[in-house]
Amino acid sequence: MALQIIGENLNVINKVIGAAFRDRNPEPIQEMALKQKEAKVDYIDINLGPARKKGDELMAWVVQTVQEVVPDIPLCLDTSNIEAMDAGLSVHKGKAIINSIMCRPERYEVMIPLAVKHKANMIALMWGPEGLPRDENERAALSVELIYAANSAGVPNEDIWVDGIVTPVNIQQPQLMSLLTFQQMLQEIAPGAKSTCGLSNISNGPPDHLRPILNQTYMIMLGRYGMYSVIADAFDEKLHEIARDKRPDLEELVYKVMDGERVDEKSLDKEKLEFYKTARVIMGNTLYSDSWLEV
Repeated sequence: MALQIIGENLNVINKVIGAAFRDRNPEPIQEMALKQKEAKVDYIDINLGPARKKGDELMAWVVQTVQEVVPDIPLCLDTSNIEAMDAGLSVHKGKAIINSIMCRPERYEVMIPLAVKHKANMIALMWGPEGLPRDENERAALSVELIYAANSAGVPNEDIWVDGIVTPVNIQQPQLMSLLTFQQMLQEIAPGAKSTCGLSNISNGPPDHLRPILNQTYMIMLGRYGMYSVIADAFDEKLHEIARDKRPDLEELVYKVMDGERVDEKSLDKEKLEFYKTARVIMGNTLYSDSWLEV
């Protein structure tokens, strides 16, 4: 089930990192990049957000600042500022990832040419003119439109990473099942395309101590259906173990829940019982509450 991990920790919403971006202070940025390298991430995401003020200068500076200390890890550049994206790609050494290109003509018609110009990978985000797709069929329709546009411009499927969008478990649980179904459809829609997701979105809202188990369990579910990579916390050690295929016991247990097989709860140790209960919550077999592990 091995998955690639894109470290999400160089993000403008982090107070320390956000201040370092604003003040052009390289030390916290390079320290975080080196820590992610030590954690053995496959890519490092740089999220500048809108970057409205001198975004092009900022993105170019951050890319160079990070690659100065971790030249061997490719970067995933995330900003809604098109000029900033172009500037970052222009100085990036190696093959970067554009994170992301929405399925809206006014966005993809100007951003796909950046992928062509810089020979970059691109994340195709299934966010359409009406926002979040309602189900897997809308996801499929959006992916066909966006991938066709990319192919027509010269971007091969192998350089396209499809993001079907992960939603919070506590408010949009049925969407999590829809994404699993879409994930199974992807290779028929676009043979050779890769996939990714903002994994941490599933736990956006629940208490902090419950976030890792949600992220880890859902990653197992996505991995079963061919998810190629996840954008996730670089420092979640158990997440890394699962992504590197070192916990087949947890995979087997979660698969049983997905398949509706009977599991004797009394036979499970504390760790496995938590994965079992969490898988049932994600599947919708148990009503979500912040106390699901205690019930």
